Amino acid sequence: MTRILWSRRQLMVAGLALGSQWAAAQDGVTRNSITIGQSLALTGAAASLALPFHQGAKLVFDRVNAAGGIGGRKIDLVTLDDAGIAATAAANTARLLEQGVLALFGYYGSPQVTAAYASIKDTDVLLFAPMAAADELRGHLFQNVYAMRPGFSEEAAAITRHAETLGARKLAILHAGDGESLAALDAAERTMTGLGANLLARSALASPDKALSLNPESLLLIGEANGAAAAVRAVRAKGFRGPIYGFSNTGESLLAELLGPAGAGVVVARVVPKSDNAKVAVVRELAADAALAKLGKPNVYMLEGYIAARAFVEALRRVTGKEPNRARLKKAIEALDDVSIGGFRVHFTNERVGSRLVELSLIDSQGRIRD
Repeated sequence: MTRILWSRRQLMVAGLALGSQWAAAQDGVTRNSITIGQSLALTGAAASLALPFHQGAKLVFDRVNAAGGIGGRKIDLVTLDDAGIAATAAANTARLLEQGVLALFGYYGSPQVTAAYASIKDTDVLLFAPMAAADELRGHLFQNVYAMRPGFSEEAAAITRHAETLGARKLAILHAGDGESLAALDAAERTMTGLGANLLARSALASPDKALSLNPESLLLIGEANGAAAAVRAVRAKGFRGPIYGFSNTGESLLAELLGPAGAGVVVARVVPKSDNAKVAVVRELAADAALAKLGKPNVYMLEGYIAARAFVEALRRVTGKEPNRARLKKAIEALDDVSIGGFRVHFTNERVGSRLVELSLIDSQGRIRD
């Protein structure tokens, strides 16, 4: 009888141990690894921004793993291609959750994040640092999203203030029709008119004639780099000589490469430091890591991914307790209070947005990006 009771106890202990291991695996944590999931556009039009972001993040995780990982655990970034399609991002998210992840990391696109969020809104899974700027992702309906970048309304405010210094208060907006651009358009209209800008018109990016006929003093172009570059050439050819602005999703580096000197006078928002500003430590560190990996010259999107991954690793290092889990990770992220990531300040205390930085870059007459 005693032997039978002892066997049952052994089974109970073994069962508890297995259950504990299973729970850890379900949270994406094993004795040797920490798994995080990512869905973003590795192909399609959005890949021009999303792929460098992914590459920048992977540089960080690879460096951490080469140094032994976090507490002996290697970071396993599982990345699935959604080609910028919201439904695919949602399906990828379901697949990642089924596999078991500690957190989701670095998605691209507001429509994709919105679609994916349905799978995590009633769970303890966090989505950290999506490259998505719709204002509502920072609101109460998306409590599991921890952003590393400000929303479009903050970019719109910076652009409005800059235009005012030039006396250019009459504004027209030319926009693309994809979901991210429409989110940016909504924020731009609300913010710019609220700050006193005279919004004359909004038109499709490829059809500027109506907007130009109203004699705007400045233009805001909303869309990916190829469409925006074509619009810049078109409006300049039609005689528009006023300032032209773009949001961060337009692609500062890409736009300069596409336009060269024809981009002179175009001003684009960015939410990280200038990617060749060697005065900033994290920029120098990315340049060194990218050179070793033979990735070429980093741009702002690679830098954004690099900074986001550095902040995520910092939170992981601060997790307290024997085992990393989702609750401890959330607590560690929320405790990041004015933390320096190579000179880039991150502050999550009392909010779910780690940085409010918005800076403006100017393309000069030689096609170079200047502050």
